[in-house]
Amino acid sequence: MLFDLSSRTKLRLTGNDRVRYLNGQVTNDVRKANANLAMEACVLSAKGKIDALIFISAGMEELLLDTDPELREALPARLERYIIADDVTLEDVTDRFSLFHSVGEKPPNLPNEFHWRRGKRFGVAGWDLLLDAGEHEHVRQSLAATDSLGDVGEMERFRIEQGVPRWGRELSAEIIPVEANLEGNAIDYGKGCYIGQEVISRMKMSGQTNKLLCGLVSLEGTPLAPAMKLFDSVSGKEVGRITSATRSERVGKEIALGYLKRGFRKPGTKLMASSWVEVVELPFALG
Repeated sequence: MLFDLSSRTKLRLTGNDRVRYLNGQVTNDVRKANANLAMEACVLSAKGKIDALIFISAGMEELLLDTDPELREALPARLERYIIADDVTLEDVTDRFSLFHSVGEKPPNLPNEFHWRRGKRFGVAGWDLLLDAGEHEHVRQSLAATDSLGDVGEMERFRIEQGVPRWGRELSAEIIPVEANLEGNAIDYGKGCYIGQEVISRMKMSGQTNKLLCGLVSLEGTPLAPAMKLFDSVSGKEVGRITSATRSERVGKEIALGYLKRGFRKPGTKLMASSWVEVVELPFALG
């Protein structure tokens, strides 16, 4: 399965202090970044809330970052704010590069001059291909000849099936990474200090979150929709909300992602939206 991610915001960091600087800004250990890996990380506020979910790769003299298209202005502004006496230059290279992602254990078979990087963008093994924008159409056609190239709707459906959060739906400036199930791949608890670290460390020590991203299935086959409120079947109290929803033929049901309060997240719990829904584990079990 292939996806064209060329619309994503792409930034380049250069300068002798680039690794040290970025390491103080994100939740993962930038010192481990390399040319063969797209490393997942979060940029946080001082309160531990998400400013961006990014992927990082390293070249000989640069770090390359990509994030959601909606953050093309906000993320550079957030990063520039903390470049004070550092030898770091931040450059927007969104329009200069194209980005493709292939889901699977092995990358597509293309000529050797194309360099694939490992990356778990959809919760499973996958591969990134970053290339000059001028090569986009030629490479797109070559990739489409080797595997199915999913459209935007198919990519959104697959994302929801895999339980992967995205900006504007599950991710916002009100969410802490642990609440969105991002700690497994995006947080390195042993790396040292970064902005927002104290909040993340406290949550790890307590083992508690006020809300958590969960999977939901419609028990009556009724379509679900973002922003639907979820209510406890006994008390009638609001206990969560849906953030993303789709019809999944692979699951065979109407499914959704949503945040649920503590005490209502156990798989098998039944809640009321527009109709009855049931909490399930993520990723969804595919038929």
